[in-house]
Amino acid sequence: MSRRHHTPVALDAEDVQVVTRGEVPRAAVDEAKEAIAAVTLAAHEPVLYARVKLSKLPDPAVDRPYVAQANVDVNGRLLRAQAVAESMHEAIDELQDRLRVRLRRTSRDWESLRGRVPRDVDEEWRRSSPPRKPLPYFPRPAEERQIVRRKTYELAVATPDEAAFDMEQLDYDFHLFTEADTGEDSVIYRADGGYRLAQVHPRPDRLGPVAIPLTVDPDPAPVLTVRQAIDRLELSGEPFVFFADAETGRGCLLYHRYDGHYGLITPSA
Repeated sequence: MSRRHHTPVALDAEDVQVVTRGEVPRAAVDEAKEAIAAVTLAAHEPVLYARVKLSKLPDPAVDRPYVAQANVDVNGRLLRAQAVAESMHEAIDELQDRLRVRLRRTSRDWESLRGRVPRDVDEEWRRSSPPRKPLPYFPRPAEERQIVRRKTYELAVATPDEAAFDMEQLDYDFHLFTEADTGEDSVIYRADGGYRLAQVHPRPDRLGPVAIPLTVDPDPAPVLTVRQAIDRLELSGEPFVFFADAETGRGCLLYHRYDGHYGLITPSA
């Protein structure tokens, strides 16, 4: 079977959008533009846009206060990467490395690497991702915390292998989706050197073949209101809470943002 070849279409530095938050050195904006434009040369499909966010957390107690994040549209497919470091230069450098890995993956058969393949190919994309340091959380007082980001969308239908690939490709710490074989709203996240799957109603016996190292949470998602989910998140000390909405029964996810506030992900009707 012949393989399609794509002509690389990279961005110029002036095409890279950069926004800043906090005390970010002025020179870092130009550095980020040049670094991200250069790394788009690794793409094998047209790069339609790139947006970078550079932030410095205000808390002097945070060891790595500089955060660099990028969203890149490769021919309609969103890629995302983020990095934290002791300096903005180091954060941009790590961001470039992480984004390069993701752009190189677009040169291969994306659907095959996404999970519909034997274990050895699946292990390749897992090993190719450099480990990312978790984003630091700004220690905002509990009484000041609010849900500042609400995201509602139609959950993708995917197998655990596909969901794990999407999570890695987007550089997320977790991924909310509808599991293909069970039809259950689910979340997949990294755990114990592999991945863990939680579902609104766990049905591990109905999962299809899985190539990634995966464990399944045997407990159903707690049925909570958003207020109860916030309380549970604070008590648990975990980075997120997966729960079934008390009104709709759908799987939702409340998480700590790096700015100390909350984010909430809900499925569309």
